[in-house]
Amino acid sequence: MRADLFCRVVDNYGDIGVCWRLARRLAHGRGWRLRLWVDDLRTFARIQPGVRADAARQEVAGIEVLHWTPTPADVPEPGDVVIEAFACDPPEAFVQAMRRTHPVWINLEYLSAEPWIETCHGLPSQRPDGLVKHFFFPGFTAATGGLLREPGLAAERDAFQASREAQLQFLQGTGLAPAQLAPLREGARLVTLFCYPHAPGAELAAALGDDAAPTLLLVPEGVAPGLEAAVPAGGRLQLARVPFMTQPGFDRLLWCADLNFVRGEDSFVRAAWAARPLVWQIYPQDENVHLEKLAAWQARYSAPPEAHALMRAWNEAPAQVPGALAAALAEPAWTAWRQAARDWDAALSARPDLADNLADFCAELVKTR
Repeated sequence: MRADLFCRVVDNYGDIGVCWRLARRLAHGRGWRLRLWVDDLRTFARIQPGVRADAARQEVAGIEVLHWTPTPADVPEPGDVVIEAFACDPPEAFVQAMRRTHPVWINLEYLSAEPWIETCHGLPSQRPDGLVKHFFFPGFTAATGGLLREPGLAAERDAFQASREAQLQFLQGTGLAPAQLAPLREGARLVTLFCYPHAPGAELAAALGDDAAPTLLLVPEGVAPGLEAAVPAGGRLQLARVPFMTQPGFDRLLWCADLNFVRGEDSFVRAAWAARPLVWQIYPQDENVHLEKLAAWQARYSAPPEAHALMRAWNEAPAQVPGALAAALAEPAWTAWRQAARDWDAALSARPDLADNLADFCAELVKTR
């Protein structure tokens, strides 16, 4: 199958993160000949070594990568499948070429747990120019497209999580000094923080600093700037910065942690595959629509009430974060939350992943062209 995948980087790393994982799954897992069109190669280069930010055309990991500009000078013949990620709209010159070849056209939507997406998943939309666009929704049920997951991911994760020494070696490889890792050898809690700028990071730091258990909080460079100033002096919290990582490295960072604070879509899904408790900062939308989406996911996630209260506080009530965090980390809520994370991972891992579902869906449509 020949395919074109279009990715527009809006303001964070989630767009290219999802698209790059999908591109690799389709190319390496299904043998697709894939062209990935990206409008912001500098952002792409931060999560994938070898990407040249000034290259109009390059090959990365066996995938052709094209710099997507508003008026591309060269418009190749579209592949059998054209995927636009998150309604990004391919350039008009490319759409004109599509009118000649009539490829399968997919609009890969944002992830949501809302029930209505099950009735819209896979539906066609007939355009006046004769092209048909199909809507493909990632999701958490068998009636949706599923979630991106590589084959063998759970076995690789379980082996890594079973070896504390492997985790410490990985963390040391990120640049952490032996003195920073010493608390982990003595049983300290490990927490990661990957959040949007408006997250209540200071409240989180204060709460962890006041907690009875020692904690190492790992924060990527550039995230929550100035958070160090919020760490209580003489407390039980140690904060350390880690560099921005490749996607496999970020996955392992999440696997190391006892609790992951994540944002957006890509890091949220990867935290779910870590099978560890997570707190999701959902991307903010006008009129608090994002809170409705958060509630829809929480209705499907069987964590204890204390964990759900912490997630609501993290997204809409910063002053409540310290109390909510203390309650969620206390027993029996913490043990129940850890079990819920394992159950959530097991239930979702039993279903086909998004790439396989998408590839099979497109293959059937190609047959009927």
